[in-house]
Amino acid sequence: MGQNKTRDLTTGSPMKLILGFATPLLFGFLFQQFYSVVDTVIVGQFLGVKALAGVGATGSLNFMIIGFCMGVCNGFAIPVAHKFGAKDYSGMRQVIANSVWLSGVFAVIMTAAVVALCKNILVWMNTPGDIFEYAYIYILIIFWGIPASYLYNLLSGIIRSLGDSRTPLLFLLISSVLNIVLDLLCILTFQMGIAGAAAATVVSQLVSGVLCLFYMKKKFDILEITKEEWKVDTGHMKVLCGMGVPMGLQYSITAIGSVILQTSVNSLGSVAVAAVTAAGKVSLFFCCPFDALGATMATYGGQNVGAKKLDRLGKGLRACSILGIVYALIAFGVLYVFGDNFVGLFVKEEGADVIEGARQMLLVVSAFFIPLAFVNIIRFLIQGVGFSAFAVLAGVCEMAARALAGLFLVPSVGFMGACLASPLAWIFADAFLVPAYIHVRRKLDRMMAIEG
Repeated sequence: MGQNKTRDLTTGSPMKLILGFATPLLFGFLFQQFYSVVDTVIVGQFLGVKALAGVGATGSLNFMIIGFCMGVCNGFAIPVAHKFGAKDYSGMRQVIANSVWLSGVFAVIMTAAVVALCKNILVWMNTPGDIFEYAYIYILIIFWGIPASYLYNLLSGIIRSLGDSRTPLLFLLISSVLNIVLDLLCILTFQMGIAGAAAATVVSQLVSGVLCLFYMKKKFDILEITKEEWKVDTGHMKVLCGMGVPMGLQYSITAIGSVILQTSVNSLGSVAVAAVTAAGKVSLFFCCPFDALGATMATYGGQNVGAKKLDRLGKGLRACSILGIVYALIAFGVLYVFGDNFVGLFVKEEGADVIEGARQMLLVVSAFFIPLAFVNIIRFLIQGVGFSAFAVLAGVCEMAARALAGLFLVPSVGFMGACLASPLAWIFADAFLVPAYIHVRRKLDRMMAIEG
């Protein structure tokens, strides 16, 4: 019963496999963004523009910390995909067991550290005084939920590494509905304010993680870990950290640039912060297909390298790139026509300045969706085949671009500088990733030639 839930990406048409694997992932990412979007819509409509700006002021900080959790867990899943592709199921279970130990340690240390420091960080970021309390309450509760983030992201990553991208989607759907209900209850019925929105997000993610755990225990016979396999293995932990920590740092390093940028945007006032928040939520929702294609390529690359089928890497890259380009063009057209309607979901009519600024940012950002597609596809493929360090360097490129925008563009040209920050980051990253992939592919060919 266990193996019939897995999916082998090492045989068959790459285009069909990628599309079939990415589609459930796409809906999963959409529902995951739904958490954030629902929070923001309800906060903006019922608690006001200042509360909306308070949530937005924490966005880059949230991404830096929670992004590290997601990156680490995605990295831990890569050795699982390698072992699964090589049909080494006992080794796969040992890797999973050690990833559980590491995740527990990381979760405890990170929660203690960021809860203690988050108020000071908001002060360092020049968070406007009229929204400071909103920002602090919201991010503090989100950070207390770090263990829930590790639980869901680790387990869903393992399930996807075995080729099952549909089940995490189902659990996210359930938790998304729960998130909406809890948002409305906490904010409208229990009058919990901004704390209610944060609590709803944490509880919903915890529920999705618990559902993943029960599903794995019931459906995957090959994941029945023995007492011997639960033992701590320093060799496996070294491999896991070698994959997970660089991927976590990739998110966090990228987010450092976002924190610098956010600090600069904060200096423009709460209206600008609210506009960036609304545009960011809409943009992230439309970027979900790029995230899905990237996550697909990580599993696709991991399985095919494990099976020593390097010829399929280039075919998969071409197929995935076509899908990414086509979607990027469609997304730009939709946002060009309906962008202000999407932004209007987050603020009432009196927030006309917020709507205008958010629409401007959406148009600029969506015009560069094709470079973003390549960032996700190439970076995750490189990670999937085992070269996570290159992904960190790509993150450094993104960090540098956003930091430059925050330090120079925003002070000199104002809000438009914030609009150009992400496009610059994607172009910087692509300038590194394209030659990096060529290097990685040549190195893999040499390694296989020596082994074969």
